[in-house]
Amino acid sequence: MISKKSRSEVRVKKHNRLRNHLSGTATCPRLAVFRSNNHMYAQIIDDTAFDGQGTTLCAASTLDADVKGSVEKTNNVEAAAYVGTAIAKKAIEKGIKEVVFDRGGFIYQGKIKALADAAREAGLEF
Repeated sequence: MISKKSRSEVRVKKHNRLRNHLSGTATCPRLAVFRSNNHMYAQIIDDTAFDGQGTTLCAASTLDADVKGSVEKTNNVEAAAYVGTAIAKKAIEKGIKEVVFDRGGFIYQGKIKALADAAREAGLEF
């Protein structure tokens, strides 16, 4: 019988492969996206920080009070687009205009694509 790896194991392996060539710098940080069954999370990270682990410059998720109050459901495409707009606004306030997009091993469609498109429309470049 063939044993099949779980989807989460496959996603983590894809993310590790992506991270081998994606890295955020102080001038062009990394926009990391994670989606769970119920929520969307986005962080802008500077990987060249002194601790070697990366420093989160700003973050937005569907758990934030302003985002949660503005959307009806937290696990659909509209909520993902709202998170994309929110993270772009926070980044622009901090003076960040250009980022590297890290999709976290997820397929670039649906919620991930909606978040990326909304962030681009709000002014981020990637």
